[in-house]
Amino acid sequence: MLDTASNQRRMLRTEDAANYTGLSASTLTKLRLTGDGPEYIKIGKSVVYDPNDLETWLTSKRRRSTSAAA
Repeated sequence: MLDTASNQRRMLRTEDAANYTGLSASTLTKLRLTGDGPEYIKIGKSVVYDPNDLETWLTSKRRRSTSAAA
């Protein structure tokens, strides 16, 4: 028998995703508008984030130097 609790992914609402990334909820909202933020899922009027997508986006922002091209 499958343990359904362990197979479910926990999605994060904007406020929780903001806490996860260290950004404000309004910054994530603006990043959604410009398309520069992490991938998100829209379900009706709700916006949720997969923690894996947040981690991928954060990893893509890593830099070794301030002079490195963005």
